[in-house]
Amino acid sequence: MTTSPRPPQSADDATADPHDRTGDERYNKSGRLKASAYEAEMERLQEQLVLLQYWIQSQGLKVLVIFEGRGSAGKGGVIKRITERTSPRTVRVVALPRPTEREGTQWYFQRYVEHLPAAGEMVLFDRSWYNRSNVEWVMGFCSEQEHQEFLRSCPEFERMLVRSGIVVLKYWFSVSFEEQQRRFEARNAEPLKRWKLSDMDLAEHELYVRYSMAKDTTFQYTDIKQAPWYVVPSDDKRAARLNCVSHLLGQFDYEDVAPQPVELPQVRDIPYVRPPIAEQTFVPQLF
Repeated sequence: MTTSPRPPQSADDATADPHDRTGDERYNKSGRLKASAYEAEMERLQEQLVLLQYWIQSQGLKVLVIFEGRGSAGKGGVIKRITERTSPRTVRVVALPRPTEREGTQWYFQRYVEHLPAAGEMVLFDRSWYNRSNVEWVMGFCSEQEHQEFLRSCPEFERMLVRSGIVVLKYWFSVSFEEQQRRFEARNAEPLKRWKLSDMDLAEHELYVRYSMAKDTTFQYTDIKQAPWYVVPSDDKRAARLNCVSHLLGQFDYEDVAPQPVELPQVRDIPYVRPPIAEQTFVPQLF
């Protein structure tokens, strides 16, 4: 991948951390969080996510969390950490493919509605209806009329969700041009990760400034009081994950309602003779 000139400064660029980290042993010389500090804090936060999960179930809450941002910004990484220790029956991920021909004729929000949370669920959208005002608009996959209609209707749609009792949280992962290029180059250099580098990613990187403009327009119309946008600077992936999960937990006044340990039952004494082991096929015992 060739090196491109630095585009003009945009509103989507992840800004430098304003805190002085000199002498802070949690950070390396480049100012990024060390793995040891990250892993310890992530373990603590994941324990809290499990408690939040129980609270959402017990209170019958309906929680929708939207993750948006550029390719390689870190959306998938934070979603993975949120779901790593929680139950997929309570915390589930929605990552829809491109719409089918039939879906393309439906009301734009229709295919997303069926995935909204029911009582006791938290649903994580790995990209969402905001494809319309970002990827689709920049790449010319929707008309200007469709784009304008989305900007008009999206705030009303989200207000309707909130009025219906759904908690709507929206996170925008912001990555700088240089960091995005570094991550794309790393993917390109690693055969096992090259599948992550799509033609759309390359086009998005080339149109970095246009994507910044699209994001600014999206925020202008959809950063509403009932469902505001929260920007997560993500040049430091570890710090971004911790900051996002910490903020997510902070949106709920939850309590520890985890179930108490149960007494495991004893096996029932039923006559049983196991079939001959030789009649079963086992995987090769390589280890």
